[in-house]
Amino acid sequence: MNAPPKSNTLDQLKFDNRFVAELPGDQETRNYPRQVLGSCYSKASPTKVTKPTTVAYSKEVAALLNLSEQACESDDFSQVFVGNRLATGMEPFAMCYGGHQFGHWAGQLGDGRAINLGDVINHESERWALQLKGAGLTPYSRTADGLAVLRSSVREFLCSEAMYHLGVPTTRALSLTLTGEQVVRDMFYNGNPKAEPGAIVCRVAPSFIRFGSFQIHAARGDLNLLRKLTDYTINTHFPHLSKPSKDVYLTWFEEVCRTTAQMIVHWQRVGFVHGVMNTDNMSILGLTIDYGPYGWLENYDPDWTPNTTDKAERRYRYSNQPACAFWNLGQLANAIYPLIGEVEPLQQALNVFTQVFGEQWQLMMCNKLGLSRFDPDQDDELFAELLALLQSVETDMTIFFRQLAEADLGKVRLEHADIEMLIAPLAEAYYVPEQKTPDYVARLVDWLKFYNQRIILDGTPQEIRRERMNRVNPKYVLRNYIAQIAIEKAEQGDFAMITELLELLRHPYDQQPENQQYAAKRPDWARQRAGCSMLSCSS
Repeated sequence: MNAPPKSNTLDQLKFDNRFVAELPGDQETRNYPRQVLGSCYSKASPTKVTKPTTVAYSKEVAALLNLSEQACESDDFSQVFVGNRLATGMEPFAMCYGGHQFGHWAGQLGDGRAINLGDVINHESERWALQLKGAGLTPYSRTADGLAVLRSSVREFLCSEAMYHLGVPTTRALSLTLTGEQVVRDMFYNGNPKAEPGAIVCRVAPSFIRFGSFQIHAARGDLNLLRKLTDYTINTHFPHLSKPSKDVYLTWFEEVCRTTAQMIVHWQRVGFVHGVMNTDNMSILGLTIDYGPYGWLENYDPDWTPNTTDKAERRYRYSNQPACAFWNLGQLANAIYPLIGEVEPLQQALNVFTQVFGEQWQLMMCNKLGLSRFDPDQDDELFAELLALLQSVETDMTIFFRQLAEADLGKVRLEHADIEMLIAPLAEAYYVPEQKTPDYVARLVDWLKFYNQRIILDGTPQEIRRERMNRVNPKYVLRNYIAQIAIEKAEQGDFAMITELLELLRHPYDQQPENQQYAAKRPDWARQRAGCSMLSCSS
């Protein structure tokens, strides 16, 4: 049976805007910042711009929407995905939600610079919500302008797709489009504003509903609307759970705990630090959402966070992401408590996160080391000593795990020559080679011996170990400094590197020897440079 043809025009997309059809919306039609009560959304039209130009688009996301290459390379594509024109069936709106920011209740937040265009139903009957980030003022913009700059948009576009190809649950990005406008931003909120090129990313996900979507109605005591939103979410996005009821609410919450745990395990696997894990930035579907001041661990530092706003407390540091996710789930549990009326079953559901994260983290570490199964008698010590070694000297996490697969563990002996040969593949992972003291080398070799014994016990041939490791330890990630180089070129009108990185990051586990330069560890010039090691929420 032949597949249905792809759409050559955007007006051929099939929309099913159930969110605005089934949930109550804001009755005020004027678009100005305000508190919005008794509503899940407000109608909001994108701000028209002067000269939209498509910089790049994801062919995989276009395929999800059944869009042809012809459609994606048309001028109409640029016009629609900056909001200058609404395709047939689009009904733009901004969502209402609240959230805890850095552990403190912030009240109403909402889509302050994102405008949803509607939900596309593709040929496989999958639902894909389209959202323009940076499309202008909404009732939730507070004192901001609702716009986005090229700098932050490049980061969001590339990282959304990079995470997908790494196997991390994530929202997607269809397109990156210049607006032709200048937008003033103070990158570090330090009194140094400057004009930057404006841009818009079209984000794509089954849903953009967040933990904070439920919190706002619970905080306002609007239990009727809380129930309506929860029922809508279950019926639309969790239909396998059957008709909403108290028991189904609990089963749903357990599933949210489970998928959130799985997402966090993936973050820890690839060294991703979200940077701003507020409850309004937590997807109800367990997807990575809102790529702002994120970063990638380069040298393994569990206390690192890229977000300058979090510099003092480091609440959202790499090592604290699992605890923050659990805390956020606790806030969601508090929000839906009125639907359950009992604490104990909610606590039991929260325990699902702890259990799933623990089990999946152990399995993840086994996979990173090429082991077939977790051995509680040995592996806790094996993992703990390895992470201590990574932290004791400045070691590139991505390169270390990738190169560990190349170490010939079969040649572990006491002779000095064999030791040098054994650790040679790891040499490029070290930022300061002088830190490899004799004591460190001896400790590393002891760990490698322990690791080799564990591999032998596992019955895993070296070649199988290497294949397993290279399937889960990427060679290429969107390193902070590489993204910054692409941004600086783009700001000068050179977009070639964005296209090049988009292609590179489609195959992060492949060797790609022609792209070896993108696997290099952070250069010294990027150690303390803005955009490379320091970012803000405007990034």
